[in-house]
Amino acid sequence: MEAVQETPDRPPLDLNALSDEAFLSANGIPRLTVVESTGSTNADLLRGVTEDPGAWPDLSVLTAEYQTAARGRLDRRWEAPARSSVSVSLVLRPVNADGRPLPTHRYSWLSLLAALALREALAETAGLPAELKWPNDVLVRGRKIAGILAQLGPLGGGGTPPVILGTGLNVTLTEAELPVPTATSVLLENADTVDRTELLKSYLSRFATLYRSFCNADGDPAAGMAGGPSLHKRVEHLLTTLGKQVRAQLPGDHEIIGHATRLDEYGSLLVVDATGHEHVVTAGDVVHLRPWNPAGTGGQGEAESGYA
Repeated sequence: MEAVQETPDRPPLDLNALSDEAFLSANGIPRLTVVESTGSTNADLLRGVTEDPGAWPDLSVLTAEYQTAARGRLDRRWEAPARSSVSVSLVLRPVNADGRPLPTHRYSWLSLLAALALREALAETAGLPAELKWPNDVLVRGRKIAGILAQLGPLGGGGTPPVILGTGLNVTLTEAELPVPTATSVLLENADTVDRTELLKSYLSRFATLYRSFCNADGDPAAGMAGGPSLHKRVEHLLTTLGKQVRAQLPGDHEIIGHATRLDEYGSLLVVDATGHEHVVTAGDVVHLRPWNPAGTGGQGEAESGYA
């Protein structure tokens, strides 16, 4: 008889730790708001930057204990038990060291930068060997533990739209609570900690460091950042997608099957088909990207977490 899995302890986020002035100041976070429940933190911030843009400066943070209508890429819906995940969104208004807005074509790297920051947080705080799956997933041992969604906000007076960057991390979901077998959680991976406050602070700190370095380099993914290799090199090194046969499903029942070789300067995936033709697959166009089995069995079901 299969054992019944008990619901793990799910304490609230530590508001004192998250509102600590030393933590906020060190990471350049001007505002961090925690709400008990909301439909979607991304939707709330999109509304906030539209109605009162001055109230949400660069690196403002909104996190929720429970989301009732979280959404991911292509409007996929997702809901997890209260206090079982890290559900957080940031307002980004990228400018360089001189205060000049970054070119919007660099924005495509922001979700990959967030995935890299979360990967570092999971490794250093939870002891988990995370990897990245293009365009916006974080995996642990081949199973999806987190997803990221970047959305453009409205054009402001300066003519440059902000970016709302949402991240959903499965923390204490049990096997029974996972949406699909290809998902996982921090708890299920026997991590060093399942403290959501620690994980959130670690992620925000690492994101802020990488983000500032990226902005100071004018959003150039080929520039060295935070005292190490470039964003482009770091992401390519951690992508499980590269070097594999993949099937990219596109709108209108179109698909590209081929060998995923590298990322271009915009963070798009380059796929070489059987004829040797190189295709550019952008994150905004792809519906699904799965490993391709020549026998036709395809990949596994699509895993979900917070944002996808």
